[in-house]
Amino acid sequence: MKKVVVLVLALVCGMLFMPGQCFGQEQAAEQEIVIDTGTTAWMLTSTSLVLLMTPGLAMFYGGLVRTKNVVGTMMHSFAAMAIIGVLWAICGYAMTFGTSHGWCGWDWEKFMLSGIDSKMRASGIPEVVFAMFQGKFAIITPALIAGAFAERVKFRGYCILIILWSLLIYNPLAHWVWGGGYLTGLAKDFAGGTVIHISAGISGLVMALYLGSRRGYPKTAMHPNNLVMTLMGAGLLWVGWFGFNAGSSESSGLLTGQALTVTQVAASAGAVTWMLIEAFHHQKATSLGFVSGMLAGLVAITPAAGDVMVPGAIVLGVAASIVCYLALRLKSKLGYDDSLDVFGIHGVAGIVGALLLTFFLRNVPDHGIGRQFYYQLEGVIVSGVYAGVVTLILTVRIDKTVGLRMSAPAEMAGMDHSLHGESGYGMLNMN
Repeated sequence: MKKVVVLVLALVCGMLFMPGQCFGQEQAAEQEIVIDTGTTAWMLTSTSLVLLMTPGLAMFYGGLVRTKNVVGTMMHSFAAMAIIGVLWAICGYAMTFGTSHGWCGWDWEKFMLSGIDSKMRASGIPEVVFAMFQGKFAIITPALIAGAFAERVKFRGYCILIILWSLLIYNPLAHWVWGGGYLTGLAKDFAGGTVIHISAGISGLVMALYLGSRRGYPKTAMHPNNLVMTLMGAGLLWVGWFGFNAGSSESSGLLTGQALTVTQVAASAGAVTWMLIEAFHHQKATSLGFVSGMLAGLVAITPAAGDVMVPGAIVLGVAASIVCYLALRLKSKLGYDDSLDVFGIHGVAGIVGALLLTFFLRNVPDHGIGRQFYYQLEGVIVSGVYAGVVTLILTVRIDKTVGLRMSAPAEMAGMDHSLHGESGYGMLNMN
């Protein structure tokens, strides 16, 4: 536990001595910006839609696990809403969108959002609205990772993990790509292909490999407890994704409509492709296959939503669905237990989208397709390697101190009873 405290203290010290704006240093007076009420209304709506995605994720994951783990699994998502919600307001926004540019950004004016209470963005929206919109991305990313180690981690260890993961991985990555860091303006990531999906997918894979499989996996069948709830959660994710991608335009105009359109098309193309694959291989289409293809399409279009047209969105949706399907078949052959396929869907589709978008850009950059592909590949490698290495360090240290993996008796009894003293459906003796 002491080492966890040391990590946080080191982070704070790094902020204090980071080059750039210092505490008490005054900003140059900004030109008065008139509020754009239409854009502000859309950004408020988008913020709500993106927040809705995390309860949707809770339902999606909750339906896929066994009955004895449904509450504990859903609590991973809801805990992230609360913990990261506070952390983002205190220092997350300042680290990500601060005016200093180093390992992360920092700006004392953005600390606890106190200095932006009445400030406006150049887009005509209050900066606090932008901060809350971005905060919803920070919330759902660690919640995504939880699917990789579902049904086998202690709640206390998980909470500590997402705090440190957010501070040491998400905030720096988001700063590098969106906040003025060295990849900003180079690697295209409209709404989070590298920052969110690749980092979450790689981190989930690392944790799944380190923690090991669920007890009994793969010999014991571990069927979803409620596919109806999973489908409802998937539907909420699809709807929320319009705020996720179209809201990332930070406008209410042509680009917003373009991003929303390709989001819909890619999700549909991914779902149709997966259904066709299953129909060919198994002579039946499954609901779980449908939502897997839908998610693959949504993830793949996320980095590209502001830069590709409908033909590109179709290709990305189809390609992501095919590659993710193959990745899940490979997982079953290799035998590792990425419980809810965080890497197989989010990580793999994120990589597909980040790389393939290069060949379907609406406007070819002056430096050419080849150079842009290099930037995309750099973004994929940097986000994957950084997230993977730091996640491994955090996982090992937390597991050795406060503990991450549940004991055998607790895991067999289930997270709901062992960790929360509750039962998801008020029934006994259900697996």
